[in-house]
Amino acid sequence: MMKIYHRTPHTFVGLILTLLLALAFVMPALGAEQDTIKSGLVPEGVSLRQNVVVDSTTIVLGDFFNGAGDKAAVAVAYAPEPGKRAIFDANWLYRAAHAYGLKWKPLSLKQQVVVKRDSVTIEREEIEDHILAALIDRGVDAEMTVSLSNRSLRLYVPSSSQASVSVENLSYDQRTRRFSAFVSTPESKTVRVTGRLLKMLNVPVLNRRVVKNELIRLEDIKWIQTPSERVQQDIVMHAEDIVGKTPKRGLRSGSPIRNSDVQHPILVKKGSLVTIVLQTPLMILTSQGRAIENGSNGDVIRITNTQSNKIVQAVVTAAGVASITPASHMALN
Repeated sequence: MMKIYHRTPHTFVGLILTLLLALAFVMPALGAEQDTIKSGLVPEGVSLRQNVVVDSTTIVLGDFFNGAGDKAAVAVAYAPEPGKRAIFDANWLYRAAHAYGLKWKPLSLKQQVVVKRDSVTIEREEIEDHILAALIDRGVDAEMTVSLSNRSLRLYVPSSSQASVSVENLSYDQRTRRFSAFVSTPESKTVRVTGRLLKMLNVPVLNRRVVKNELIRLEDIKWIQTPSERVQQDIVMHAEDIVGKTPKRGLRSGSPIRNSDVQHPILVKKGSLVTIVLQTPLMILTSQGRAIENGSNGDVIRITNTQSNKIVQAVVTAAGVASITPASHMALN
């Protein structure tokens, strides 16, 4: 037989009181959680900067945060070296904000700020010029050129400083033409450099690819500097030695040209018909012949007279035209 229990009014009152007490603890927590979600963990008025460029040896709180108020000028970190950058992660940023009373929390651990130090770059060519000036003071020929071993060397100077280079402890070997020195700039580390001196020559090269039999023009030429020790005896050193000529084979741009790489344009091709001209003060005689060999302007080639089948020597003067001297005019008949 099933028993039925009846609850007294006092039992219901106890349950209600217990429920009310539980809600009293839960509701504030839920409210706080909702406020946090709505605020996005970043209280209004304080926000994080992403990419920061500084021109000082220190980084202040205002460089990291917008809305830092009267704490914006407080120095909180050392700036990287000129031209370098530093990365500050979410944990570091949170600790810095908390330490100075800024109500900021990261949205995620991936948040970060990249700080770069503003600078002026001194390129390798300028460094080489300063070293050459120091070597000239030591009696080195001013026509020489400095070549650093470290071709990627650059120095960085704070943008607020004077971009000057100091060369110290310079040593030079006259026999090997090698040197070593220490270079530095304001607020930068001293760097040891090594290299050698080179005698440079100006060499004409092509500024574009020129194919076989194509005429080389003056506008096809540019000048480069090449160490004298790399210039062979047959390298063309004067533009007039290649202008008006044509490559024997395709030539690429930027490479020194040998005398054997070019020739005068072929005006008379082997096997082609040629107009043979004999000119005297009293008359001009012409005849037709066939070239036995190729000929450029000014070349002396052999030609077979098509009427007499005799071979004469003539000077190529134009495309398909060659001249002979009066002593050879009998061969025309």
